[in-house]
Amino acid sequence: MSGDDQSSRLIAVTLDDASIGRAAPDIEHERAVAIYDLVEESQFRLKGAPGPYRLLLSLSERRLVFDIRSESGDPLILHALSLTPFTKIVKDYFLICDSYRQAIRVGSPSRIEAIDMGRRAIHNEGSDALRARLKGKVELDLDTARRLFTLICVLHWRG
Repeated sequence: MSGDDQSSRLIAVTLDDASIGRAAPDIEHERAVAIYDLVEESQFRLKGAPGPYRLLLSLSERRLVFDIRSESGDPLILHALSLTPFTKIVKDYFLICDSYRQAIRVGSPSRIEAIDMGRRAIHNEGSDALRARLKGKVELDLDTARRLFTLICVLHWRG
């Protein structure tokens, strides 16, 4: 997938307030940054339907629902992913993030760097799991998957 292909990208990402709701300001900030980054730079292609795309994310019965629409808003596909396979990865990610915050207060620079490397590795693991779960339906690059995984983490954090 070419990074220069303007049709293989997201032009809007919306979270359904009715099913997802609002969270604490720091969590809202993480959401906003991930969404901004997705719209600014993403590689996202729906199999069989040219983009660019609008993405509405919602929750329904412990499933993350991807409502993918055309640039004009016409429905293209509705795909639901169980959040269960992400639970352990998200839990591990939160544990290592807590360790990172603690290390920043009292740890050495080498310890902080080692923990941060572990944090990035777990984040990549979650991103790879997301890409695998969407395989055959949506093609996305690692950075786009990382940003979407950030949204999944934020949804778990809220819960």
